[in-house]
Amino acid sequence: MVTPGGLVVLTDRRSATGPLVEVVAAAVRGGAEWVVLRERDLPYDGRVALVEQLRSVVPAGRLIVAGPDPLGGTAVHLSAADPVPPGVPLVGRSWHGAEPLSGVDYVTLSPIYPTATKPGYGPPLGATHAAALAGARPWLALGGVDSAERAAECAAAGAAGIAVLGAIMRAPDPERAARTLATAFTRETPLATSRDLPAGAERSLRTREAPLAASRGLVAGGAGGVGGIEGPSEAGRQGWVAGPGVGPARARGVRV
Repeated sequence: MVTPGGLVVLTDRRSATGPLVEVVAAAVRGGAEWVVLRERDLPYDGRVALVEQLRSVVPAGRLIVAGPDPLGGTAVHLSAADPVPPGVPLVGRSWHGAEPLSGVDYVTLSPIYPTATKPGYGPPLGATHAAALAGARPWLALGGVDSAERAAECAAAGAAGIAVLGAIMRAPDPERAARTLATAFTRETPLATSRDLPAGAERSLRTREAPLAASRGLVAGGAGGVGGIEGPSEAGRQGWVAGPGVGPARARGVRV
């Protein structure tokens, strides 16, 4: 099973700078690898229609629906109170480090940094503390990941990915914003070490990663917030998948 990794975009049609499907499509062009459909206030039929539109612009199998109903898909992301639905292949949950977990494949931890989307929503955890809370579970860093520096910090801490809402939805150029964050996260994501891999696998992994990075032609731009790093539109969308023995949260799509 592949759990979410890399840049994961959370939708919010009310704050989007354009039609939601167009904003999501731009983010995917910029390197977003997964999308979480929120919009839980929409009526059922409206949500189903939106899911169908999003599936036309999101890579196959990479659309996650918030709530226990996958709306015909294969992945859901649950709140702390949502029940785990039967028969759904991929299940994530918003987690705060204390509630018991069962039947869940990955978690989001938040807020990692102060966030404009939910001001005053709890003290920031910080990436290092979030990693300690998650332990061996694949985890996504959520909340305030709005700059290349923060994306890189989360990658270095061992996050499987960064879950981003405002920095994409409210961006004047969602494709550029996505490219900045995806590139920064990808550049800082550590390769598995020889302690994590079977004999000979590290060399194979690095052999695959080197031409992949070269083919992307990643070029660092100005430092600072979103928009400071350039890269090709496909950056981050062709990530490798960890093989047997790879430690958790090391790949942009973590196989568990």
